[in-house]
Amino acid sequence: MKIETETVGNLPEKKFSTGALTATVWENQGKGQSGEDVSYRTVSFQRRYKDKKGDWQSTNTLRLNDLPKASLVLQKAYEYLVMKEMQA
Repeated sequence: MKIETETVGNLPEKKFSTGALTATVWENQGKGQSGEDVSYRTVSFQRRYKDKKGDWQSTNTLRLNDLPKASLVLQKAYEYLVMKEMQA
């Protein structure tokens, strides 16, 4: 069940995580070239870490050991989007 609310804003549709890496799928609304309402999806990617003060921060910069995990969560997001498109 999807509940829409104007005060919260755009909520994530789906998240794929492994450790500190997350790929998040967002559903967005916009206007097509002819002015019609269209829905499209985007994917954001982030790595979470604690800074020297112990506060959580986000970055899209990866370390060498992050690359296999990044590939995995991005592949899962891609599979989700392709399967969703095939169901439409």
